[in-house]
Amino acid sequence: MSAMDYVSPWEDEELAAWRRSVHRFAQEEVQPFEEEWSRQGYAPRAIWHRAGELGILGADLPEEHGGLGASTAYAAVVAEELSRVGANSLRVAIGIHVIAAHYIALYGTAGQKEYWLPRLCSGEIVAGMGMSEPGGGSDLQNMRTSAVRDGDFYVVNGSKIFITNGSQADLLVMAVKTDPAARGRGISMMLFPTATEGFRVGQRLDKLGLHSSDTCELFFDECRIPADALLGAQEGEGFKQMMSELGYERLMAAIGCVAAMEYALELTTRYAGEREAFGAPLLKMQNIRFELAAIATDTLATRTLVDHAMAEKLAGRLTPTVASMAKYWASERLGLAVDRCVQIFGGYGYITEYPITRLYADARIERIYGGTTEVMKDIISRSF
Repeated sequence: MSAMDYVSPWEDEELAAWRRSVHRFAQEEVQPFEEEWSRQGYAPRAIWHRAGELGILGADLPEEHGGLGASTAYAAVVAEELSRVGANSLRVAIGIHVIAAHYIALYGTAGQKEYWLPRLCSGEIVAGMGMSEPGGGSDLQNMRTSAVRDGDFYVVNGSKIFITNGSQADLLVMAVKTDPAARGRGISMMLFPTATEGFRVGQRLDKLGLHSSDTCELFFDECRIPADALLGAQEGEGFKQMMSELGYERLMAAIGCVAAMEYALELTTRYAGEREAFGAPLLKMQNIRFELAAIATDTLATRTLVDHAMAEKLAGRLTPTVASMAKYWASERLGLAVDRCVQIFGGYGYITEYPITRLYADARIERIYGGTTEVMKDIISRSF
Protein backbone atom coordinates (compact mmCIF):
# COMPACT_ATOMS: atom_id res chain seq x y z
CA MET A 1 0.00 0.00 0.00
CA SER A 2 1.38 3.39 -0.96
CA ALA A 3 0.97 6.61 1.00
CA MET A 4 -1.59 7.68 -1.59
CA ASP A 5 -3.72 4.53 -1.01
CA TYR A 6 -3.89 4.87 2.76
CA VAL A 7 -7.35 5.41 4.27
CA SER A 8 -7.61 7.06 7.66
CA PRO A 9 -9.06 4.78 10.35
CA TRP A 10 -11.62 7.42 11.32
CA GLU A 11 -13.22 7.34 7.86
CA ASP A 12 -16.48 5.45 7.33
CA GLU A 13 -19.01 5.15 4.50
CA GLU A 14 -20.97 8.27 5.47
CA LEU A 15 -17.79 10.30 5.71
CA ALA A 16 -16.63 8.94 2.35
CA ALA A 17 -19.88 10.15 0.76
CA TRP A 18 -19.36 13.57 2.34
CA ARG A 19 -15.80 13.57 1.00
CA ARG A 20 -17.03 12.95 -2.55
CA SER A 21 -19.44 15.89 -2.26
CA VAL A 22 -16.75 18.24 -0.92
CA HIS A 23 -14.27 17.05 -3.53
CA ARG A 24 -16.69 17.88 -6.34
CA PHE A 25 -17.15 21.35 -4.89
CA ALA A 26 -13.39 21.87 -4.58
CA GLN A 27 -12.56 20.49 -8.01
CA GLU A 28 -15.39 22.03 -10.02
CA GLU A 29 -16.29 25.26 -8.21
CA VAL A 30 -13.03 26.33 -6.57
CA GLN A 31 -9.93 25.06 -8.37
CA PRO A 32 -10.78 26.56 -11.81
CA PHE A 33 -11.07 30.03 -10.28
CA GLU A 34 -8.07 30.06 -7.95
CA GLU A 35 -5.94 32.15 -10.35
CA GLU A 36 -8.68 34.76 -10.79
CA TRP A 37 -9.27 35.00 -7.05
CA SER A 38 -5.55 35.26 -6.40
CA ARG A 39 -5.35 38.30 -8.67
CA GLN A 40 -8.18 40.06 -6.84
CA GLY A 41 -6.90 38.98 -3.42
CA TYR A 42 -10.01 37.27 -2.04
CA ALA A 43 -12.73 34.74 -2.85
CA PRO A 44 -16.11 36.18 -3.93
CA ARG A 45 -19.19 36.11 -1.75
CA ALA A 46 -20.85 33.69 -4.16
CA ILE A 47 -18.46 30.90 -3.17
CA TRP A 48 -19.22 31.51 0.52
CA HIS A 49 -22.93 31.22 -0.23
CA ARG A 50 -22.36 28.03 -2.20
CA ALA A 51 -20.25 26.53 0.59
CA GLY A 52 -23.04 27.40 3.00
CA GLU A 53 -25.63 25.70 0.81
CA LEU A 54 -23.58 22.50 0.83
CA GLY A 55 -23.13 22.52 4.60
CA ILE A 56 -19.39 23.11 4.35
CA LEU A 57 -19.39 26.15 6.64
CA GLY A 58 -21.29 24.40 9.41
CA ALA A 59 -20.20 20.79 9.14
CA ASP A 60 -19.43 20.37 12.84
CA LEU A 61 -21.68 23.12 14.18
CA PRO A 62 -25.02 22.51 15.95
CA GLU A 63 -27.90 21.46 13.74
CA GLU A 64 -30.35 23.65 15.69
CA HIS A 65 -28.36 26.70 14.62
CA GLY A 66 -27.96 25.87 10.93
CA GLY A 67 -25.05 23.43 10.99
CA LEU A 68 -24.94 19.76 10.08
CA GLY A 69 -24.34 18.67 13.66
CA ALA A 70 -21.62 16.26 12.53
CA SER A 71 -18.27 15.45 14.11
CA THR A 72 -14.93 17.19 13.71
CA ALA A 73 -14.09 14.58 11.06
CA TYR A 74 -16.49 16.31 8.66
CA ALA A 75 -14.70 19.63 9.07
CA ALA A 76 -11.40 17.81 8.60
CA VAL A 77 -12.59 16.45 5.26
CA VAL A 78 -13.29 20.01 4.10
CA ALA A 79 -9.71 21.00 4.94
CA GLU A 80 -8.31 17.90 3.24
CA GLU A 81 -10.26 18.18 0.01
CA LEU A 82 -9.49 21.87 -0.46
CA SER A 83 -5.80 21.12 0.14
CA ARG A 84 -5.92 18.26 -2.36
CA VAL A 85 -6.78 20.64 -5.20
CA GLY A 86 -4.32 23.30 -4.09
CA ALA A 87 -7.04 25.62 -2.74
CA ASN A 88 -5.13 26.46 0.41
CA SER A 89 -6.31 30.07 0.46
CA LEU A 90 -9.96 29.10 0.70
CA ARG A 91 -9.10 26.32 3.16
CA VAL A 92 -7.55 28.87 5.49
CA ALA A 93 -10.33 31.42 4.97
CA ILE A 94 -13.07 28.89 5.68
CA GLY A 95 -11.08 27.46 8.57
CA ILE A 96 -10.89 30.83 10.33
CA HIS A 97 -14.59 31.47 9.66
CA VAL A 98 -15.50 28.12 11.23
CA ILE A 99 -13.24 28.69 14.23
CA ALA A 100 -14.99 32.01 14.86
CA ALA A 101 -18.35 30.20 14.73
CA HIS A 102 -17.03 27.61 17.20
CA TYR A 103 -16.35 30.32 19.76
CA ILE A 104 -19.96 31.45 19.55
CA ALA A 105 -21.29 27.89 19.67
CA LEU A 106 -19.22 27.09 22.76
CA TYR A 107 -19.33 30.33 24.73
CA GLY A 108 -22.10 32.47 23.30
CA THR A 109 -25.39 33.31 24.95
CA ALA A 110 -28.59 31.82 23.58
CA GLY A 111 -29.26 35.12 21.80
CA GLN A 112 -25.79 35.30 20.29
CA LYS A 113 -26.06 31.74 18.98
CA GLU A 114 -29.53 32.30 17.57
CA TYR A 115 -28.54 35.50 15.79
CA TRP A 116 -25.05 34.76 14.47
CA LEU A 117 -24.70 31.01 13.88
CA PRO A 118 -27.36 30.54 11.16
CA ARG A 119 -25.85 33.45 9.22
CA LEU A 120 -22.34 32.02 9.59
CA CYS A 121 -23.41 28.52 8.56
CA SER A 122 -25.24 29.80 5.46
CA GLY A 123 -22.45 32.08 4.30
CA GLU A 124 -24.69 35.13 4.59
CA ILE A 125 -21.90 36.71 6.61
CA VAL A 126 -18.16 36.07 6.77
CA ALA A 127 -16.23 35.98 10.04
CA GLY A 128 -12.64 36.58 11.07
CA MET A 129 -10.63 36.17 14.26
CA GLY A 130 -9.03 39.27 15.79
CA MET A 131 -6.09 38.13 17.89
CA SER A 132 -2.62 39.07 16.58
CA GLU A 133 -1.39 42.62 17.09
CA PRO A 134 1.57 44.62 15.78
CA GLY A 135 4.56 43.74 17.92
CA GLY A 136 2.66 40.95 19.66
CA GLY A 137 2.58 37.87 17.44
CA SER A 138 2.15 34.75 19.57
CA ASP A 139 2.31 36.72 22.84
CA LEU A 140 -1.44 37.08 23.26
CA GLN A 141 -1.27 38.04 26.93
CA ASN A 142 0.41 41.35 26.09
CA MET A 143 -2.21 42.57 23.62
CA ARG A 144 -3.05 46.27 23.79
CA THR A 145 -6.39 46.58 22.04
CA SER A 146 -8.78 47.63 24.78
CA ALA A 147 -12.52 47.52 25.43
CA VAL A 148 -13.61 49.90 28.21
CA ARG A 149 -17.10 49.61 29.66
CA ASP A 150 -19.14 52.78 29.29
CA GLY A 151 -22.71 52.23 30.47
CA ASP A 152 -24.44 49.86 28.05
CA PHE A 153 -21.49 49.87 25.67
CA TYR A 154 -17.84 48.92 25.34
CA VAL A 155 -15.51 51.41 23.67
CA VAL A 156 -12.86 49.60 21.61
CA ASN A 157 -9.51 51.13 20.67
CA GLY A 158 -6.42 49.57 19.14
CA SER A 159 -5.31 47.56 16.13
CA LYS A 160 -4.94 44.00 14.89
CA ILE A 161 -2.65 42.58 12.21
CA PHE A 162 -2.41 39.47 10.01
CA ILE A 163 -6.19 39.06 10.15
CA THR A 164 -7.50 36.46 7.71
CA ASN A 165 -10.75 37.57 6.00
CA GLY A 166 -9.88 41.05 7.29
CA SER A 167 -11.34 43.05 4.43
CA GLN A 168 -14.31 40.74 3.87
CA ALA A 169 -15.44 39.94 7.41
CA ASP A 170 -18.83 41.16 8.64
CA LEU A 171 -18.03 39.88 12.13
CA LEU A 172 -14.84 39.61 14.15
CA VAL A 173 -14.54 37.33 17.15
CA MET A 174 -11.94 39.50 18.81
CA ALA A 175 -9.67 39.37 21.85
CA VAL A 176 -9.41 42.62 23.80
CA LYS A 177 -8.13 43.83 27.14
CA THR A 178 -10.98 44.68 29.48
CA ASP A 179 -8.53 44.99 32.39
CA PRO A 180 -5.26 46.51 31.11
CA ALA A 181 -3.57 45.98 34.49
CA ALA A 182 -3.89 42.19 34.22
CA ARG A 183 -2.23 39.87 31.72
CA GLY A 184 -4.15 36.79 30.67
CA ARG A 185 -6.88 37.41 33.24
CA GLY A 186 -7.60 40.80 31.72
CA ILE A 187 -8.51 39.42 28.28
CA SER A 188 -12.10 39.09 27.07
CA MET A 189 -13.58 37.97 23.76
CA MET A 190 -15.98 40.27 21.92
CA LEU A 191 -18.31 39.87 18.95
CA PHE A 192 -17.44 42.91 16.85
CA PRO A 193 -19.60 43.82 13.80
CA THR A 194 -17.35 45.47 11.23
CA ALA A 195 -20.09 47.93 10.28
CA THR A 196 -19.35 49.68 13.60
CA GLU A 197 -18.40 53.34 13.26
CA GLY A 198 -14.70 53.96 13.87
CA PHE A 199 -13.61 50.61 12.42
CA ARG A 200 -11.19 50.78 9.50
CA VAL A 201 -9.47 48.20 7.30
CA GLY A 202 -5.86 49.03 6.49
CA GLN A 203 -4.06 47.83 3.43
CA ARG A 204 -4.48 44.27 2.25
CA LEU A 205 -1.10 42.73 3.00
CA ASP A 206 0.93 41.44 0.05
CA LYS A 207 1.91 37.95 1.15
CA LEU A 208 4.35 35.32 -0.10
CA GLY A 209 1.50 32.84 -0.61
CA LEU A 210 -2.22 32.29 0.03
CA HIS A 211 -2.93 35.06 -2.45
CA SER A 212 -6.70 34.60 -2.63
CA SER A 213 -7.06 34.79 1.15
CA ASP A 214 -7.19 38.44 2.18
CA THR A 215 -5.01 39.33 5.17
CA CYS A 216 -5.19 42.82 6.63
CA GLU A 217 -4.32 45.20 9.41
CA LEU A 218 -7.41 46.48 11.21
CA PHE A 219 -7.90 49.68 13.21
CA PHE A 220 -10.39 50.51 15.97
CA ASP A 221 -10.91 54.15 16.93
CA GLU A 222 -13.46 54.81 19.67
CA CYS A 223 -15.69 52.01 18.39
CA ARG A 224 -18.82 51.61 20.50
CA ILE A 225 -20.35 48.15 20.63
CA PRO A 226 -23.22 46.95 22.87
CA ALA A 227 -22.25 45.46 26.22
CA ASP A 228 -23.97 42.21 25.21
CA ALA A 229 -21.26 41.73 22.57
CA LEU A 230 -19.15 40.22 25.35
CA LEU A 231 -18.61 36.52 24.66
CA GLY A 232 -19.11 34.55 27.85
CA ALA A 233 -20.69 35.08 31.22
CA GLN A 234 -18.22 37.66 32.47
CA GLU A 235 -15.12 39.65 31.60
CA GLY A 236 -11.71 38.02 31.86
CA GLU A 237 -12.64 34.66 30.34
CA GLY A 238 -11.00 35.31 26.97
CA PHE A 239 -7.59 33.77 27.51
CA LYS A 240 -9.10 30.56 28.84
CA GLN A 241 -11.50 30.47 25.88
CA MET A 242 -8.64 30.95 23.40
CA MET A 243 -6.52 28.22 25.00
CA SER A 244 -9.39 25.74 24.84
CA GLU A 245 -9.94 26.35 21.11
CA LEU A 246 -6.31 26.38 19.98
CA GLY A 247 -6.21 22.57 19.95
CA TYR A 248 -8.95 22.49 17.32
CA GLU A 249 -7.23 25.16 15.25
CA ARG A 250 -3.89 23.35 15.37
CA LEU A 251 -5.44 20.01 14.48
CA MET A 252 -7.14 21.56 11.45
CA ALA A 253 -3.83 23.11 10.39
CA ALA A 254 -2.13 19.72 10.67
CA ILE A 255 -4.89 18.10 8.63
CA GLY A 256 -4.44 20.69 5.88
CA CYS A 257 -0.67 20.23 5.92
CA VAL A 258 -0.68 16.46 5.51
CA ALA A 259 -3.29 16.67 2.75
CA ALA A 260 -1.05 19.21 1.01
CA MET A 261 1.86 16.75 1.32
CA GLU A 262 -0.26 14.08 -0.36
CA TYR A 263 -1.20 16.50 -3.13
CA ALA A 264 2.45 17.51 -3.64
CA LEU A 265 3.49 13.86 -3.86
CA GLU A 266 0.76 13.17 -6.40
CA LEU A 267 1.75 16.16 -8.56
CA THR A 268 5.43 15.30 -8.45
CA THR A 269 5.02 11.59 -9.15
CA ARG A 270 2.88 12.40 -12.19
CA TYR A 271 5.39 14.99 -13.42
CA ALA A 272 8.32 12.61 -12.96
CA GLY A 273 6.50 10.00 -15.04
CA GLU A 274 5.82 12.45 -17.89
CA ARG A 275 8.97 14.59 -17.97
CA GLU A 276 11.83 13.15 -19.99
CA ALA A 277 15.52 13.90 -19.59
CA PHE A 278 18.46 12.10 -21.18
CA GLY A 279 16.09 9.97 -23.23
CA ALA A 280 13.95 8.59 -20.38
CA PRO A 281 11.27 9.71 -17.93
CA LEU A 282 12.61 11.17 -14.69
CA LEU A 283 10.87 8.36 -12.86
CA LYS A 284 13.32 5.87 -14.40
CA MET A 285 16.20 7.58 -12.61
CA GLN A 286 17.21 6.05 -9.32
CA ASN A 287 17.80 9.33 -7.48
CA ILE A 288 14.33 10.61 -8.41
CA ARG A 289 12.76 7.36 -7.19
CA PHE A 290 14.75 7.62 -3.96
CA GLU A 291 13.54 11.19 -3.43
CA LEU A 292 9.93 10.18 -4.05
CA ALA A 293 10.38 7.23 -1.69
CA ALA A 294 11.56 9.60 1.04
CA ILE A 295 8.66 12.00 0.45
CA ALA A 296 6.14 9.15 0.44
CA THR A 297 7.53 7.76 3.69
CA ASP A 298 7.46 11.18 5.37
CA THR A 299 3.91 11.70 4.14
CA LEU A 300 2.61 8.41 5.50
CA ALA A 301 4.40 8.88 8.82
CA THR A 302 2.90 12.36 9.13
CA ARG A 303 -0.53 11.07 8.20
CA THR A 304 -0.46 8.46 10.97
CA LEU A 305 0.50 11.07 13.59
CA VAL A 306 -2.25 13.42 12.43
CA ASP A 307 -4.74 10.54 12.39
CA HIS A 308 -3.79 9.75 15.98
CA ALA A 309 -4.51 13.35 16.93
CA MET A 310 -7.83 13.19 15.10
CA ALA A 311 -8.78 9.97 16.88
CA GLU A 312 -7.99 11.64 20.19
CA LYS A 313 -10.17 14.62 19.24
CA LEU A 314 -13.09 12.39 18.24
CA ALA A 315 -12.76 10.54 21.55
CA GLY A 316 -12.71 13.82 23.50
CA ARG A 317 -9.13 13.28 24.67
CA LEU A 318 -7.05 15.65 22.51
CA THR A 319 -4.43 17.32 24.70
CA PRO A 320 -2.50 20.52 23.97
CA THR A 321 0.64 18.35 23.74
CA VAL A 322 -0.69 16.04 21.03
CA ALA A 323 -2.32 18.92 19.10
CA SER A 324 1.02 20.76 19.18
CA MET A 325 2.91 17.66 18.06
CA ALA A 326 0.61 17.23 15.09
CA LYS A 327 0.80 20.89 14.06
CA TYR A 328 4.57 21.13 14.56
CA TRP A 329 5.42 17.92 12.74
CA ALA A 330 2.99 18.27 9.84
CA SER A 331 3.91 21.89 9.08
CA GLU A 332 7.65 21.20 9.22
CA ARG A 333 7.44 18.04 7.09
CA LEU A 334 5.24 19.81 4.55
CA GLY A 335 7.91 22.47 4.09
CA LEU A 336 10.61 19.85 3.56
CA ALA A 337 8.47 17.71 1.25
CA VAL A 338 7.41 20.57 -1.01
CA ASP A 339 10.98 21.81 -1.25
CA ARG A 340 12.08 18.37 -2.47
CA CYS A 341 9.19 18.31 -4.94
CA VAL A 342 10.18 21.69 -6.38
CA GLN A 343 13.70 20.35 -6.90
CA ILE A 344 12.34 17.46 -8.95
CA PHE A 345 10.35 19.90 -11.09
CA GLY A 346 13.57 21.82 -11.76
CA GLY A 347 13.10 25.19 -13.44
CA TYR A 348 9.38 24.60 -13.88
CA GLY A 349 9.10 24.38 -10.09
CA TYR A 350 9.99 28.07 -9.96
CA ILE A 351 7.22 29.17 -12.33
CA THR A 352 4.08 30.32 -10.58
CA GLU A 353 1.70 28.84 -13.17
CA TYR A 354 2.66 25.41 -11.82
CA PRO A 355 0.63 24.25 -8.79
CA ILE A 356 3.74 22.93 -7.04
CA THR A 357 5.22 26.44 -7.02
CA ARG A 358 2.12 27.96 -5.47
CA LEU A 359 2.03 25.13 -2.96
CA TYR A 360 5.65 25.87 -2.03
CA ALA A 361 4.75 29.50 -1.31
CA ASP A 362 1.55 28.60 0.55
CA ALA A 363 3.33 26.07 2.76
CA ARG A 364 5.71 28.51 4.43
CA ILE A 365 3.08 30.14 6.64
CA GLU A 366 2.03 26.82 8.17
CA ARG A 367 5.02 26.90 10.52
CA ILE A 368 4.02 30.37 11.74
CA TYR A 369 0.27 30.88 12.11
CA GLY A 370 -1.79 29.14 14.76
CA GLY A 371 1.34 29.01 16.91
CA THR A 372 4.89 28.95 15.59
CA THR A 373 7.02 25.82 15.57
CA GLU A 374 8.94 27.24 18.52
CA VAL A 375 5.74 27.72 20.53
CA MET A 376 4.65 24.17 19.64
CA LYS A 377 7.96 22.78 20.91
CA ASP A 378 7.63 24.78 24.12
CA ILE A 379 4.15 23.37 24.78
CA ILE A 380 5.37 19.82 24.07
CA SER A 381 8.39 20.27 26.33
CA ARG A 382 6.17 21.16 29.29
CA SER A 383 4.86 17.57 29.32
CA PHE A 384 8.25 16.20 30.38
